[in-house]
Parts: sequence; structure tokens; C-alpha cells
Amino acid sequence: MRARFLAFELSRYRKFSFCLHLLFAINQASPSQMNGSIFEDLYIRGLLSEKSINKVRAYQVKAILSLFWELRTLLYLGIVMLSTGLGILVYKNIDTIGHQVILLFIAAITTGCFYWCNKNKLPFSMGKVDAPDAFFDYFVLLGSLSFLTFTGYLQYQYEVFGSRYGLATFIPMLVLFFIAYYFDHRGILSLAIANLAVWMGVTVTPKELIASADFDDLTFIYTYLSLGCILLLAAYLTVEANFKKHFFFSYHHYGIHVTFIALLCGYFYFEYAFSLAWLIVLLVLALFVYKQSFRNKSFYFLMVAVLYAYIATGGFVVRSMIEMQGEDLWFFVFMYFVVSGIGLIMYLINANKEIKEQ
Repeated sequence: MRARFLAFELSRYRKFSFCLHLLFAINQASPSQMNGSIFEDLYIRGLLSEKSINKVRAYQVKAILSLFWELRTLLYLGIVMLSTGLGILVYKNIDTIGHQVILLFIAAITTGCFYWCNKNKLPFSMGKVDAPDAFFDYFVLLGSLSFLTFTGYLQYQYEVFGSRYGLATFIPMLVLFFIAYYFDHRGILSLAIANLAVWMGVTVTPKELIASADFDDLTFIYTYLSLGCILLLAAYLTVEANFKKHFFFSYHHYGIHVTFIALLCGYFYFEYAFSLAWLIVLLVLALFVYKQSFRNKSFYFLMVAVLYAYIATGGFVVRSMIEMQGEDLWFFVFMYFVVSGIGLIMYLINANKEIKEQ
């Protein structure tokens, strides 16, 4: 009996000693050592069994699979599908439900979403404000989409703005910009930028740009250039004024694409001599974005600047050959694109490595 009691006390002592050693090791360990070396040390001291250390080693070998972006994507798709489903439901039952009931229902969704978001949001700040919970951003998105549906329905059914279609896009644009800054939502900021483009009579969607844009219209080119400059100026001011600096990417992303497309259109629109001025402006902008990309360690913007500059210089080479009317030089043009294309790929690979090593 006494032997069993001693064995029991010894087991309790070993467990107590193990806990003390573990707490001491965790307290003394640096963050870089919290990867399993503590358990290896306990195993060497005899405080951890071989079966237990094997379980620890097997757990460390297994890579942790993150489902963060998958879940966010599913949630965003859920919000979009919900908005689409409500629109289809309204469309199919418009004669039986009634316009006033539909408007009231959409307004109730919009008001409910924004009331909940305003009640639960964190205090406003000049910097980045994190969402208070996992569903906050999605309620803001649902409320914004419902608001756009509400204003669009009002204009379509009752023509509250009359024939002033610019006002019908200008007011939602202002509201979306306010929502984006008030609730600190970059997705709503993208919607606001798209509404700004619609209000100015252009689009920032590449598919719509290719399908419907008139590259031979000088008004279109200048409008697009103005929009790009506004967005680039907004990106610059967010950093300089230290006001929502994390919005820089959204403004800069759309701004450089819109501006480069407008400059390319202007370059190919005008005659050879005057088009050189557009080419020079494009290359200067590309050089500026290129240097900023290295400073901000952004390979994406570096790649965009290099690709647009490459397209412009390639156009210059082809137009120069056409102006010189040198049929024998087309072989060298072909070789230029082959060699320069290979060099472009090699340079982008090396630039990516250089940025990662900074």
C-alpha cells in the first residue's frame, strides 16, 4: 500500500515539475524559439515521453491551412448573390407586389444595414480603422448596394431626377465616398470611383473600355486623362495629408491605368510629330511611377509602369518605320520585339527579386 502511495506521489511530482519547467521555458523563450525547441528540451530532460514528442513533431510538420480569403470570398459572393436575388424577385413580381412596397422594402434593408453599422463601428480616425467584427464590412457592402438599387429604381420608375442623368449619378457618388470614409471601407471606395467615372462619362472597367470606348474621340481622351489626373492627385493627397493612407492603392491603381490609357490613345490619335509630346509625358509618368514603386516596394506598380512604357516605345518603333517607309527594316522591327520581349521578362524577374531583397 505504501509503495502505491509513493508511486502516486512521484507521478504527481513529475507532473508538477513538468508544468514548472514548461512555464519557465515559455517565459524565457524568445519568439523565434517558440517553434518546438522547448518541447525538445523537455524531452531531453526526460520530462516528456517519446510518444508525446512524436505527436509534437508530427503536428509541426503539418502546414496550417488558412481559409481566410476563401471565407471572405464566399461572404462577398453571398452579399452579391443576395442583392441579385432580391433584384430578380422584384423584377418577376413587380405587378403583384407594387412599386411602393418594393421601394419600402429596399429602403428598410438599406436603413437597417447602416443603422447596425453606425451603432457598432469603432470611432472615426485619420488612419486605418479595423472592422469591429467579421460581418461589419459585409453589412456595409449590402447597405451600399441596396442604396444604389433604391436610387436607380427611383429614377427608372418615377424619374425623380428628370432628364438630369448627371445628377442621378453625382448624388450616389457623393454618398458612396462618404460611406467609404465614414466606415473605412475600400470596397465602397472602388464603387465610388466607378460612379465618379460614370458621372464623367467614362468607365474604369477594362472590359467596358474595350467594348464601348471610342478611341478616336478627342473628348473621350481628354475626359479620361482628366479622370486619371484626379485619381492620381487623390492618391498623392491621401499620403501627404496623412488622411486614410491605406486608400492610396485604390486611387493609384485606377489612376495610373486610366492615365496611361488616355496618354496611349492621345499618342496614337495625333500625327507623328505632335504625338511625340504625348509619348514624352507617358514616359515621364512611367519613370515617376517606376521610382515610387521601388521606394514603396511595390512590384505590381513597377510592372504596370514598365509594361505601359514598353507598349509606347513599341508603338514609337512601328510608327517610325512607317514614317521612314523602309520595307527592308521590318525584319529589324521583328527582331526588336523578340529581343526586347525576352529582355522585358528577364528584367521583371530580376526587379521582383530586387524588391523582395530590400
